[in-house]
Amino acid sequence: MQKIVTHLWFDKEALEAAEFYTNLFDHSSIDSVVTLNDTPSGSAESIVFTLAGQSFMSISAGPIFKLNPSVSLQVVCKTLAEVDHLWKQLSKGGSIMMPLDAYPFSEKYGWTEDKYGLSWQIMYLPDQLIAQKITPTLLFTDKQYGKAKEAIEFYTSVFTNAAIDGLSYYGENDEQGQGGKLMYGAFNLEGQNFVAMDSAVAHGFEFSEAISFLVNCDTQEEIDYYWEKLSFVPEAEQCGWLKDKFGFSWQVSPTIMNDMMNTKNRVQLDRVTQAFLPMKKMNIAELKKAYEG
Repeated sequence: MQKIVTHLWFDKEALEAAEFYTNLFDHSSIDSVVTLNDTPSGSAESIVFTLAGQSFMSISAGPIFKLNPSVSLQVVCKTLAEVDHLWKQLSKGGSIMMPLDAYPFSEKYGWTEDKYGLSWQIMYLPDQLIAQKITPTLLFTDKQYGKAKEAIEFYTSVFTNAAIDGLSYYGENDEQGQGGKLMYGAFNLEGQNFVAMDSAVAHGFEFSEAISFLVNCDTQEEIDYYWEKLSFVPEAEQCGWLKDKFGFSWQVSPTIMNDMMNTKNRVQLDRVTQAFLPMKKMNIAELKKAYEG
């Protein structure tokens, strides 16, 4: 099971978006669709899906949180044809942040929000070994500007199997005054690649619960560990969700929830749902009690 899963929040479009994305990438599928009843958003639809061999999750739970480019999905392409295809599909009906063009780091690259508000960076790198097709990328801007390196160091200290793979900095003569800040930082957590970047541009957006990373935990001790290490905003703690000191959202969840959420017994599922909704940190014993009735 993938240890860290990118989770997307939608108003009503989670399944529609997942179907759209899985049709764009090879080795992709919709793995489960579960409706949770009587949540604060009414009935919420939870989706588990695979893109290019990587696990993702999404939920339709109302317009409380909005996707924005503070987190984007970077896609590395081997061919120009693939770049053009993905760009055409993902930019249609969306909003372009950086046009598809030649840049110093790639002869064909573009950054766009798709029609659902999710941001994508499409990059042509024909000579790069693609170990991971899609890489979540965090943009530290506005109040969080200048904290990208600190965040990378923090995250790689929290997770046992972690490493910083490479850091590139803006030059001292950067025209936007970003000299010495992190232009591009690559790091790995539990076998998965991530990127963090600083930007001095006043973008007007910040991290929100619309995109979070879900950490799958096998034991209560593991849940307790990540909760203690990551949670920094007590008022944001709810249903296994938390915010860290950089304002980024995580979900710390027991792996057993995957089986519980996929039960065919509606009464059983509703009991588990009502058990976890009041929780802050997840309690495996209480969830098992609700599951078993």
